[in-house]
Amino acid sequence: MKPTPGAEPQREMLSLVTARVRDAYVRKPFYVDGALDLVAVCRQLSERGLTHALVKDTAASDGAERLGIFTTTDLRDALLRPEPPAALPVRECARFDIVAVQADADLFEALWLMVRHRVHRLLVKDGEQVLGVLGQLDLVSFVANHSHIIGAQIDDAAGVDDLAAAAARVDDLVRLLHGSGIRVERVMRLVSELNTRIFARLWSLVAPPELIAHSCLLTMGSEGRGEQILRTDQDNALLLADGYEFAGLAEVAARFNAALVQLGWPPCPGDIMLTNTLWRQPLAAFRETLRGWVHGSDPEGPMHLAIFFDAAAKAGDAALLAAAREHLDRVLSGADTFLARFAAAADQFQEPGSWLTRLAGRMSPGRDEQPLDLKKLGTFPIVHGVRALSLKYGVRAPGTIDRLAALVAAGRLDEGLARDVGDALHLLIGIRLTHQLRQRERGEAPGNEVRPSELSTLEREPLHDALAIVKRFRLFLRQHFRFDTL
Repeated sequence: MKPTPGAEPQREMLSLVTARVRDAYVRKPFYVDGALDLVAVCRQLSERGLTHALVKDTAASDGAERLGIFTTTDLRDALLRPEPPAALPVRECARFDIVAVQADADLFEALWLMVRHRVHRLLVKDGEQVLGVLGQLDLVSFVANHSHIIGAQIDDAAGVDDLAAAAARVDDLVRLLHGSGIRVERVMRLVSELNTRIFARLWSLVAPPELIAHSCLLTMGSEGRGEQILRTDQDNALLLADGYEFAGLAEVAARFNAALVQLGWPPCPGDIMLTNTLWRQPLAAFRETLRGWVHGSDPEGPMHLAIFFDAAAKAGDAALLAAAREHLDRVLSGADTFLARFAAAADQFQEPGSWLTRLAGRMSPGRDEQPLDLKKLGTFPIVHGVRALSLKYGVRAPGTIDRLAALVAAGRLDEGLARDVGDALHLLIGIRLTHQLRQRERGEAPGNEVRPSELSTLEREPLHDALAIVKRFRLFLRQHFRFDTL
């Protein structure tokens, strides 16, 4: 459903009127002593990537402790003074008339204070406790673009708790954008970017720089394709440079996966995680693993290959992933029979009897009502079918929609069918997201099954058309890969 004209400005104004100061991104306080010289202060600001510091000092008049603020604007003015910066204590350049606001005050009040006092930063307090500093840019960004605040919070995270707070904001952003009628593909793209930053920041917090430089952290499955919106589970792996060894690797892997659970990514039921030695290997060993998945007898080989094919580099040396992909191209050369068996998985789930007819009519709830699994019947046949075609024709685009475009450009897929399949995928993801958000509101774990009677007419009729397109795509796959000969 398209947003109504003016809906976005109205949403932004609603955020400004109803939100509290604590809802915006309040930067943690960084203190310096008033006796510290400007060069030392600027050095500390540079090391931390900050543009301001809170100055603790003792007032000369009565000996009471006072709190001021020093910013890059104050530095500009200080450079015009005759004294060299190294001889200037920061107390002489800081401003001690800080304007403060309570954390539970309306965000509109914070904006009003900034305008009235002509300041760009407010001291945020909870009672008498200093929580931090609210900057004008962060205030405006909260109103105009909530994702900017989340990104800043991720980059500034000093620990897992900080990242968990940022991840929770991503969920809030998803509810806001999806509820405002923003197209689901745009929501996916934004969430994928924010999640990428979360993974990279978390890895930098748990892994030493040496390990990061000699490895490549991967996310796989829907996260790797950039198609995961709500955090349903984690699929991750680590490729190591050949010849490199790190004694504490198992401990780092355990901390990483445990931290992801804390951030809201449940453990993978299939153990596709760094804690599993299968998914943390040197490149040479992993090359042999790939060969075994294609030419070996492991029944889980095709599934593991499908998961890896969706891998995306999140941190470290991306050349390791590129080398593994090039090896996979060579392994798959001439493996037509394997690819046909691989593609057949897209056709493994059978539809409930008369599901199209039931979906087209107006349903009433009943104990014998059979739910529809939107993943098994809808998104999986599309994603896996396109994945199989991409493997066969050497397409290395990261997401399903980009893969469809590449297959069309290569003359391997009809443009009309590709467009319909892409539209069906987005619609299915959107309906599933709506359903999962409702489940979360009820305190339930998000799932893929939906009862036709729970769908509105505006959901049921497009879903009927989308699943018909999936059925047509599955027929194309049967003919293209000749499933009847398997």
